Amino acid sequence: MIHKPKVGILGGGQLGSMLIRSAIDYGINVSVMDADPNAPSSRYTSSFTCGDPGSYEDVMAFGASLDILTIEKEDVNIEALKALESSGVKVHPSPAIIEIIQDKYTQKEFLLSNLFPVVPGILIENRSALKQHTDKLPGCLKKCKSGYDGYGVMMIHTTEDISKAFEEPSVLEDLVAVKHEISVIVSRNEAGAVRCYDPVMMVFNKERFVLDFQVCPANIPVELSIEASGIAIRIAEALGLVGILAVEMFITEDGKLLVNELAPRAHNSGHHTIEASVTSQYEQQLRAILGLAPGDTKLTGSSVMINILEPSGDRIEAMHQALKELLEIESLHMHWYGKKSGRPGRKVGHITISDPTMEGAISKAAKARHILKNINE
Repeated sequence: MIHKPKVGILGGGQLGSMLIRSAIDYGINVSVMDADPNAPSSRYTSSFTCGDPGSYEDVMAFGASLDILTIEKEDVNIEALKALESSGVKVHPSPAIIEIIQDKYTQKEFLLSNLFPVVPGILIENRSALKQHTDKLPGCLKKCKSGYDGYGVMMIHTTEDISKAFEEPSVLEDLVAVKHEISVIVSRNEAGAVRCYDPVMMVFNKERFVLDFQVCPANIPVELSIEASGIAIRIAEALGLVGILAVEMFITEDGKLLVNELAPRAHNSGHHTIEASVTSQYEQQLRAILGLAPGDTKLTGSSVMINILEPSGDRIEAMHQALKELLEIESLHMHWYGKKSGRPGRKVGHITISDPTMEGAISKAAKARHILKNINE
């Protein structure tokens, strides 16, 4: 490329790793900061800083020499990002957007104020305050901040569950009759050019509240797909987004769409775009923050993406054997994140299975899920 800006990422997980790999294709070196010296992204850059993305001092020191700063997680220091933006560093998405989205209650207020359909919910300041809202039970309690991959989400069925509730500020959401959960990835650049990926159907692990697998394209009526894409585009425009945004939605039993959560970054529900779209979500994020034209988001086929979760210590050898068996499946693409072991239940990799037909993709995915199921037996 003619111009090679200094690009940095706050957060060094697997999302950052995949963004760096897209940047390599553009001849761009990317700097990364993460609190973990062994973060997955550290393997893909010669410019890694061990620092806390939540620290004002660390973010300021990291970002001062950059042209463009982006994120792969929302749990970052907003005040430092505002200061860097004022000094001339391009921060994408903007600190204002991250500030709205990193707090689930503020996020919900933004969506409501812009007339987007959401799950009704109220702010709960602490565990004791929950006792004043027993009329709202049963409900789903979500920490306002720092929740991810199912951490920070719990069901509160009766008053007996209150003793286990979060002490931190949380949102208590009504329980709605959900038929399907979908996600739409949308990108927008500084010129306002918007591109949307096809909706994906998501299936969650009911115990861990973490994505189990997803199917693309989502098997939903065309009119619902169009409506969901329209909602995602309007949210991106209302935010003034520069970058990429994941919009998770519920489809209720009576066929209505409700916005569940937003993520102003590359997202687990967009992993399949590496193999199953003309342009991956990571290249699309890069194009957006560089001020380049967006890439083509058309699907190249059907796909199923399956998360691989870390098993308990006594099942590590079973997992290694399962990975070998998975690679015998035709058109299966393996992504291993390189995380150090030690926390069963977290995402350590994923596989994407592509096929010209949905039937073919689902058939192969069934074999893969059977192999992965054996890890925990």
